[in-house]
Amino acid sequence: MQTDPFTGRPTCIQGGRLPSDEDRRALQHDHRRRLEALARLSAAAEKVGIGTDPDDSLVLWDADEVGLLAAADPLWHELHEAAAAFRELLPIVSLEDFGFPEHVEDLLAECGPRLRPISSGVEATAFEAQDHSIYKFFMPRESGRIGGTFAFRRGEEVALLADAADGSYRAMLEKFDLIVRLDGMPTEVIGVTKNEGVLITKQTLGSLLSEGADTSGVQPAALIPIPSRFLRAHRDHPRLYFVDGTPWLVADLHSKNLVRAVDGQLRAIDLLAAPFPAELVAKEPLLTDWLERARLDPKAALLRPVHDDEL
Repeated sequence: MQTDPFTGRPTCIQGGRLPSDEDRRALQHDHRRRLEALARLSAAAEKVGIGTDPDDSLVLWDADEVGLLAAADPLWHELHEAAAAFRELLPIVSLEDFGFPEHVEDLLAECGPRLRPISSGVEATAFEAQDHSIYKFFMPRESGRIGGTFAFRRGEEVALLADAADGSYRAMLEKFDLIVRLDGMPTEVIGVTKNEGVLITKQTLGSLLSEGADTSGVQPAALIPIPSRFLRAHRDHPRLYFVDGTPWLVADLHSKNLVRAVDGQLRAIDLLAAPFPAELVAKEPLLTDWLERARLDPKAALLRPVHDDEL
């Protein structure tokens, strides 16, 4: 494993070369550990009365900020320990580490010679490094929200409606975990900037698909089509995926969010996702039944089969 040219930390990503199976497993493990550490930090913060929504203040928190209180009370000690553990998995970095000037205002226009601008979208600005690795800089909004997620509501003609909504740092980390779970492009979380709250990732290079290419037939194999009577999403190709038994909506895998890797396989580089809302699902018996069956059999029919002796 080599070191990242900007941070000096270990990395398994370099240009378009795919990491080994062992490195991929380690990368997936890192994503899960990071989410577990954030959950621990959120739980500790709630116990001392600190709000966790939006979660920008937690993600940008320096463990030393509560160091003096850690020795005075067990709850503050746990918060201090949780913050330190999370910071190990999501280090603080600076934009200057990547060649941007101090107080940069326009990432695309003011990048240094070691990064080549590729694209800028609603969520992130992407660059290609000299070794051809892809670095993405996700900018937060003034509200503290970052990235995207889904907000669910009950529908009249369908069980659930899923609208795109502002996300959170947790939602972003969950997305990167999902990309790797779905055998998408290897994605590392490099760190977050203290002052700006910019979340930075590193991803393997792939070849772009043609503009507007139809990807309905090349979605990741693990994704399950959702019957139209159960859900309508305001994003392309809504699918079901189970994360450790919990149903998630995964969508937006259009031609700009899939690339072809060096091994010839199409792999996701971005998506939009959120867990199905348990409270709303519980109010829809048919949906609840289908989700239970789909978890065991991805090809489960819309309705449970009825045997002749039940008629």
